Amino acid sequence: MSIIRSERTAAGLLLGAAALGLLLANTAIGPALLDLQHSYIGFGSTRLSVGHWISDGLLAIFFFIVAVELKHELVAGELNSFQKAIHPAIAAVGGVVVPVLIYLAFTAGTPLADGWPIPTATDIAFALGVLAVFGRGLPNRLRVFLLALAVLDDLIAILIIAVFFTTDPNLGELGLAVVTLAAFGILSRFLRGRMRFPIGVLMLLLAVLTWWLVWDSGVHATIAGVALGLVMARRPAGKVTHVLEPWSNGLILPLFAFSAALVVIPQVSPAQLQPAFWGILVALPVGKIVGITLGGWLGSFTKPKAERGRIPITGLLTIGALGGIGFTVSLLMNELAFAGNDLVRSEGTLAVLLGSAISIVAAGISVSALARRYRRQHPHPS
Repeated sequence: MSIIRSERTAAGLLLGAAALGLLLANTAIGPALLDLQHSYIGFGSTRLSVGHWISDGLLAIFFFIVAVELKHELVAGELNSFQKAIHPAIAAVGGVVVPVLIYLAFTAGTPLADGWPIPTATDIAFALGVLAVFGRGLPNRLRVFLLALAVLDDLIAILIIAVFFTTDPNLGELGLAVVTLAAFGILSRFLRGRMRFPIGVLMLLLAVLTWWLVWDSGVHATIAGVALGLVMARRPAGKVTHVLEPWSNGLILPLFAFSAALVVIPQVSPAQLQPAFWGILVALPVGKIVGITLGGWLGSFTKPKAERGRIPITGLLTIGALGGIGFTVSLLMNELAFAGNDLVRSEGTLAVLLGSAISIVAAGISVSALARRYRRQHPHPS
């Protein structure tokens, strides 16, 4: 299991699954896979397509892990004080605002402008994986800054999903979800000793019920995973995420990437592609680099003068390139934003994959160059 916990392995599996999904969708078995993806399974009123079971159900587990990591960073990690959090927070905001402005420059005045959240996300697992592959010898402060920025980026993405992709929520069911959520959080404080198993079973039932209530209320179901991760006691939450992480890296995220990338490449000329395609394609790599670099530079002025150069401009440019790897959350936002338009959703998926691929190449080159320079300047003693 240790190899599946590796950031390099997680990134490789995610990329491979997305490439396989895109490839198979455009072969003879593509129609059969798409039919399977759109086939409905379930019971009673809880009937979802296979694709939605993956994006609304399994992906909630990934967001649970994200929430636990976010809580750890806010309580005991790199974001546990205002002074620590303000610099990566300003960089994260820059990495959201600039891609949005670039996207809107392509789509302003059209219904496609609703897709503005798509290029705002950073795939933390993929970004850290690229850093691990190419960044041998880089100082740990770059990884810490990237981690803090990506965690804050995830928080912004969670808020966007909760606020902008929720329509007419059922407040009664949300109220019941709050009750089951509170019970889940309280029980997690007693998850020890001989009562561990029965309490664990009860917590699992409460988690499933919370997920169902959130889903049925009209709020995107991944928010249930976020809420469960935030209310669970830190120590048992850490143990649960340790168990779930290999499943998330090795199955859930690759399966989602495969499903999301199951799109038929439009047989059109570049001039016929929708403005949303070009907006995402440019906003992910360019917007993230410009926004994170500018935000990181401005944020450095919040630090004491002696610490302002600890993350140089070259480091911020590199982190900006890593931030342009949207993948998981960008693909999810693309599905949500263009749920009623298959053509635009397909083009949006291609744009996310291409924009992320450009960012991967740019990040790989810049991380390698920065690492070589740092190794020359700080050689290890023989």
